[in-house]
Amino acid sequence: MKKTLTTLAIIFLCISCNQEESKIEKLNKQAIAEYNIPIRPGYEGRNPYWNKFATKFMYAPAFDFKAVEGAATYKYTVKEKYKDNAQEWSFTTDAPNKSLAPIWQQITPGYVTLTVEALDKESNLICQAGERIFYRDLPFKGPYHEAVRDYKESALFALLHIHNMPAVQHWKNDTTPDMTYELNTYPCKIIGSTISAEVMLAKLCPELKEDALKIAENAAQFLINQSRPEGDPLAYFPPTYYGNYVTSGASRNKGKTMAMEALTAANAFLDLYDATGKQAYYDRAINITDTYARLQAPDGSFPIKMDFVTGEPVNNVRAMLHPILEHMQRLEQQYGITKYQEMHRKAQEWMKNGALKTFDLTGQFEDGTVLGLEPYENLTNCTAAPYATYLLGKEQCTDEELKDAIDLIRFSEDQFTYWEAPYYKKHGVQVNHTPCVVEQYKYQVPIDHSACNVANAFLSLYEKTGDELSFVKAKALIDNITIMQNINTGMIPTFWRSFLTGTDWINCTYLSIQTLLRMDKLMTDTQKD
Repeated sequence: MKKTLTTLAIIFLCISCNQEESKIEKLNKQAIAEYNIPIRPGYEGRNPYWNKFATKFMYAPAFDFKAVEGAATYKYTVKEKYKDNAQEWSFTTDAPNKSLAPIWQQITPGYVTLTVEALDKESNLICQAGERIFYRDLPFKGPYHEAVRDYKESALFALLHIHNMPAVQHWKNDTTPDMTYELNTYPCKIIGSTISAEVMLAKLCPELKEDALKIAENAAQFLINQSRPEGDPLAYFPPTYYGNYVTSGASRNKGKTMAMEALTAANAFLDLYDATGKQAYYDRAINITDTYARLQAPDGSFPIKMDFVTGEPVNNVRAMLHPILEHMQRLEQQYGITKYQEMHRKAQEWMKNGALKTFDLTGQFEDGTVLGLEPYENLTNCTAAPYATYLLGKEQCTDEELKDAIDLIRFSEDQFTYWEAPYYKKHGVQVNHTPCVVEQYKYQVPIDHSACNVANAFLSLYEKTGDELSFVKAKALIDNITIMQNINTGMIPTFWRSFLTGTDWINCTYLSIQTLLRMDKLMTDTQKD
């Protein structure tokens, strides 16, 4: 009897495995079909061609090749690069700027060369209309690595790592930062995230609540001490830069501040208010938001960078506004604050008529520069994916906003996500720990923060539409966080590339923690249902 039961158990297990395999194979086929749909191609007229500087594609691309006088048709040929006996694929159509959808699924992943030739009515060659070399990326093909530990356990492990860092423990007895942790040179981003992480630890680990909140409050006091005084153009804004470490000491950043950076501090003050009930922290967050309301231009925009004392813009570049949109969404949905609705509306319109209309989802990082960049030269998931999450997080998300969010997510996957490590001919090794997401065109390095940006956007799309493919894509990225996590210390590395070391960014780790906890809640709620 015991042997019979064991046999039946094995049979049922095999049936279950086959059913699961059937489900993932169905989703893989869905992914392949979706990769044939180009992402906002310029020939539709919604936006210009955005992929001038793109080097890899997962979705069928289209390029801005110009029509040739006298041409009747155009022959598209894609040929493998760096291979002996290279394969090639071709098709003919009536324009030089169409997508590669007719042959996209046939093309072997790897580096390829596309040529588009203009032909006359007799199919004779007139000239070459265009050429591009790019990486035809590997498609999503699950399943990938499963999580090696419980999501909540992984999140708590990472929180304890942050808490036990000497530079974080330093805050227990001081209201100035330990600059041996050099990234404290970015107060809003790093110290603000330290506050939020310690507040979260206080909530999840009651035995450490007293120490965690003391650290958070001392760190908050530093931000308050460094903030511009009441009545100043940038009243209540903490600085983007502190000290002289690397970019903070650069002449272009001395005495300057990034407009959107104060929002990390504002949200940290709200987190601290939620944990302690102290009105001063809530008031501080509202005062920061009031300053934003005064800074907003009539068209809804904000400068990217300003003089920290005078508030004067230092260039003509305007900021990407997803951070302030997310902040105002939180104020409305969590606290019922409605006084910023006009600022919110104008900021939404600016992003819709600017970033979305042009599809120039450019990177704006405090350790880089936007000066001298051409349009589309430094696109990033760090604008596109959080913007998608914001749109999907609206209580009344319109059909148009849903479509825009899907485009933003597809773009983030297409340009920055790697489901499998590409083969680099230059050194013959797989350097990225996949699945992963690289940060931006100017820094093509996989970052945990970027993986979380894209994973959260996928999760938001799943929660809004029930699309299971979005869920499994998010899960693949989030599961890899647990694999990358240091088994001895709980540290989640910022950089997911072999041979690359560097200081771990607390703000990046904190987003990983938030993402793990979101996944844990989603899984728990699903099991309850």
